[in-house]
Amino acid sequence: MTRQKPATPDFEAALAELESIVQKLEQGELSLEESLKQFERGVVLTRSCQKALRHAEQKIRVLARTGDGEVVEQDFEAPDTD
Repeated sequence: MTRQKPATPDFEAALAELESIVQKLEQGELSLEESLKQFERGVVLTRSCQKALRHAEQKIRVLARTGDGEVVEQDFEAPDTD
């Protein structure tokens, strides 16, 4: 029987789960075995979040190219919501 990896949630869900894990670990009420399981899950979630952020950054860079393909470095500005 093969061991399945837990599904990787989207960025917001992963971040929320990671925050929950940190709270549990900070409380110090988990057994050593459960603490290690939670820590391992936290590492997976952290890597998933880092990957999502790198992917988003790459998308922004692609979108910041000029018509002739030249990359234009510019600060990201959120659109006005007025």
